[in-house]
Amino acid sequence: MAEIILNVEVRDGVGTGGARAARRAGMVPGVLYGGDKAPVAISVNERDFRKSLYTGKLLGHLVTLKYGAESQPVIARDVQFDPVTDRPLHFDLMRVDEKQTIKIEVPVHFINQDQCEAFRQGGSLEIVRHSVEVKVRADHIPEDLIVDLAGHKMGDTIRWTDLKGTKDVEPTITDRDFVIASIKTSSAAISAAADEAHDAEVAAEAAEVEATEQGEAAEQAEGEDAAAEGETTEN
Repeated sequence: MAEIILNVEVRDGVGTGGARAARRAGMVPGVLYGGDKAPVAISVNERDFRKSLYTGKLLGHLVTLKYGAESQPVIARDVQFDPVTDRPLHFDLMRVDEKQTIKIEVPVHFINQDQCEAFRQGGSLEIVRHSVEVKVRADHIPEDLIVDLAGHKMGDTIRWTDLKGTKDVEPTITDRDFVIASIKTSSAAISAAADEAHDAEVAAEAAEVEATEQGEAAEQAEGEDAAAEGETTEN
C-alpha cells in the first residue's frame, strides 16, 4: 500500500459555500471520483495535507485514503493553490485499483548538467516536454523520468528512448520516438560569436588600410628621394 495516508472527512456542504466553510474550519476541500461510483465531497486537515504535499510523493502518486475504518488506494490528480499565498485550496482524488493500469503525467528530470560539455561551449537546453503522459500500473508509478545530460553534445536531440526509468511505463504516444529536449547554441553565444566575427573583420580592414597607407607613403618617399637625387645629379 502507498506510503502516504490521507484521513478524510465527508463534507455535507458542496459548492463554493461548502468549500469556504471547510477552509474556515482549517480543512482543505476536495472531491473523490472514479471507479464507477458517484463523486464524493471530502476534506482533509490542512496541516496534515501540507505535510503530505511537501514530501513530493502526493501529487500523481498512489496514496491511501482513510475514512473511519475504511481505506482505499487513490491517485492525487490535481491540487489547486491560492496564487498569492500558495495555500492549497482544493484537491482531486481518483479511485483506483493498485494493479489497475492508468494514464498519468510523469515529470521529466534533467541531471548532470555540469558534465555536459555543450553548456560550457555556450549551449542551452530547450525543453519540449516537462512531463510525459504514460500508461502504468497504479502501484508502479515512477517519481520521475530521467534525462542524463552527461556526454551530450551541441545539437543533440533527446528523445523518449533516451530516458531512464521507463521500465514499467509505456508512453501514450506510440507512433514515433518523440522529442523531449534538444541542446542548441544560445542566442547569447550566437551574439558573442557574431561580435567576435565583426571585431575580426574590422581589425582585418584596419590592418589592410594601414598596410595600404604605409605602402603609399613608402612609394611617395621613394619618389621624393628619386626626385632629390635627380636634382643633385643635374647640379
